[in-house]
Amino acid sequence: MRFIDLPTFGDPQVMRLQNMDKPEPALDEVLIRVSAAGVNRPDIVQRQGYYPPPPGASPVLGLEVAGEIVAIGEKVKRWNVGDQVCALTNGGGYAEFTVAPEEQCLSIPVGLSMEEAAALPETFFTVWANVFERAHLKRGEIILVHGGSSGIGTTAIQLAHNFGVRVFTTAGTAEKCAACEELGAERAINYREEDFVSIVREATAGHGADVILDMVGGSYISSNIRAAAHDGRIVNIAYLAGANVEINMMPVMLKRLTLTGSTLRARSAEVKAGIATALQREVWPLIEAGKIRPQIAAKFPLEQVVEAHKLLESGTIVGKVILTV
Repeated sequence: MRFIDLPTFGDPQVMRLQNMDKPEPALDEVLIRVSAAGVNRPDIVQRQGYYPPPPGASPVLGLEVAGEIVAIGEKVKRWNVGDQVCALTNGGGYAEFTVAPEEQCLSIPVGLSMEEAAALPETFFTVWANVFERAHLKRGEIILVHGGSSGIGTTAIQLAHNFGVRVFTTAGTAEKCAACEELGAERAINYREEDFVSIVREATAGHGADVILDMVGGSYISSNIRAAAHDGRIVNIAYLAGANVEINMMPVMLKRLTLTGSTLRARSAEVKAGIATALQREVWPLIEAGKIRPQIAAKFPLEQVVEAHKLLESGTIVGKVILTV
């Protein structure tokens, strides 16, 4: 099979289209003929050498795919050869074939293409785990989503809006802000021109955000503390602007704040299976009803993976980048 090799770490140009034997599914895995694969920030960080795969995971890039099951392990019960699925992989998505644990596979929502389905697993698993399970976001609350035009951001905005939450978000251009508001944000704040702390507090009559989803870090960490409501929950899923900062912890105590965060890839198969079950039950009906739609900014054939990574790194897009196989 063809796959994208990463012979060394570095810029996008280090990736190479190569050939290798297709993988064999383990007892609890399925083998998927990949139709499309999502490109995500963790892929970029892994390519740069800062996000090694967990022990036993494929070193090949790619954490989400959609395609057809062509073989199953002996203990697989939920799926059959010929089923079409999207899956959260443990690596290996940038290839013509990949394996995934059966519990990390989901049916393709009715009405979605393979490319759209490939845009679901990584961002929807991440947002559900961090916003709804870790931060316990509830109907009627207020959320501030940083990076609203990203794959994570567009997913979080739509999910929160559809669960009856007031959504505020940040983005870097007027066009991105408009796109976020079309997806359900009550107010998108241009962080280059506006102060998100004062806007969120003013728009909520001083209440602030009950939940803040942040992948920026750096100076945002202190600003998030100021923007948070009493009993607020601040969740970090990345630190694009840095993780080492000096902050005043007194407001954390006085506001009874929770500062937390997580990464998805290293979590157990049981945890990921639980997230998949929740998504199938709570979110897939919303997708099939047309209330939530994955936002795809661009599609590239597998052999143009360098261009795909360059576009995602440019920060100019709204939504996801997809590789077609």
